[in-house]
Formats: sequence, C-alpha cells, structure tokens
Amino acid sequence: MVNWQEHIVTDKAVLLGKPVIKGTRLSIDHLIGLLAQGWSENQIIENYPRLTLDDLKAVFSYIQE
Repeated sequence: MVNWQEHIVTDKAVLLGKPVIKGTRLSIDHLIGLLAQGWSENQIIENYPRLTLDDLKAVFSYIQE
C-alpha cells in the first residue's frame, strides 16, 4: 500500500492550503472530481503527465482515512 503522506501535502501558499499532489497544484478534490466524472486512472495520467500511478493510489488511501 502507498503511504499517502509521501505524495500529498498541504501548504497555505498553494491553493489556500488544500491537499495537493506533492510538486503540483493538482488538488485532491480536483482528482476525485475527475474520477467521479468517469475518467479512468490512465486518462488522468495521460492528461497530467507529472502524476504517477502511485500518486493516484495515494489519493485513494487519503480519502479512505
């Protein structure tokens, strides 16, 4: 299992402190929204090439806590 804390960070200077993927401005809320719209993991990674499969796994771990 992926440790989400290695992939997800908060910083008041980035998106007002919303949780984002480390090194990006992609919020967890945005990624969850894409999944809710029916985007597949592959579609997300293709459209956001800085993301990795482990980043997406971290999102899933994060929302389970």
